[in-house]
Amino acid sequence: MKTAAQTTFAERLGRMLGRAWRRCAHLDRRAQGWLLARGWAPGAAKATLLAAKLVAFGLLLYAAFWLALLVAFSVVAAWAARGSAYDEYEEGEIGDQADHKRSVFYDPINYNDDPDPRFDDER
Repeated sequence: MKTAAQTTFAERLGRMLGRAWRRCAHLDRRAQGWLLARGWAPGAAKATLLAAKLVAFGLLLYAAFWLALLVAFSVVAAWAARGSAYDEYEEGEIGDQADHKRSVFYDPINYNDDPDPRFDDER
């Protein structure tokens, strides 16, 4: 038998979160007591602290929204870049002979090239 019981990760995490919650509640009571000691009415002190909490929560939501938007944009950009065919070897390409095909303004009509599948002309 084991002499000492071992705590699991879930127990440690729960205890840590419980301590954090109790610490936040203690700080809230302490801030409310500080406001009451300064002569604030109890209702005004509670309302002020509630407004401060709501503002902090709103700022966290705002930051989370932009972070999520940045992550989503990064995922879409990575997905689009994965599907790009810039690195694929084109059959029949010899040296720098087909460099003009990578140009932004490339059109097979302007060059003496074989038909390019990117510019299918269905007549």
